[in-house]
Amino acid sequence: MRTLISTAFVSLDGVVEAPGGEPGYRNSGWTFKDMEFLPEAFDIKGREQKEATAMLLGRLSYEAFSPVWPDMEEFADYKVIPKYVVSTTLTDGGLVSNWGETTILRSLDEVAALKETEGGPIIVHGSAALNQGLSDAGLIDRYHLLVFPLLLGAGKRLFSATDKDTQKLKLVEHEAYANGLQKNVFDVVR
Repeated sequence: MRTLISTAFVSLDGVVEAPGGEPGYRNSGWTFKDMEFLPEAFDIKGREQKEATAMLLGRLSYEAFSPVWPDMEEFADYKVIPKYVVSTTLTDGGLVSNWGETTILRSLDEVAALKETEGGPIIVHGSAALNQGLSDAGLIDRYHLLVFPLLLGAGKRLFSATDKDTQKLKLVEHEAYANGLQKNVFDVVR
């Protein structure tokens, strides 16, 4: 079974919306505004690219990333791996042609079937609603979280508010940085 890894920039209060400056959110760009950049805090991002063998995205994140990431040197390793987009509305006509093989999945059942295939880790970037659905369905195996020392209040959250049984996590890697950023890697305990 393949490992499904959710990776996110998240505020201390759980917000993941618009970390890179995406329009429409009042705190857009919160990962770099008034935050000292420490390259070592982002080493995990390079490691993710080297280890991932596929990328899973929700439609909104795909539509935000696909016009930009294919031409960015920082994300060159992602260009060659297969991408999967979970959407009930996206069509093949909405896919970009310069970002490698992309497959549209129509349900979480199809994600579960993808996890059963041969291959290495599948990485999920952005995709707040998809992350919530994946978590609620018990499909996420690991979280890579870069936690920013910020309280943003309103905004899209990484974790759902669904009333469910306790989900235990095991901290397998962590580090705190001089700028207050924390790296937390959790395995989901089954």
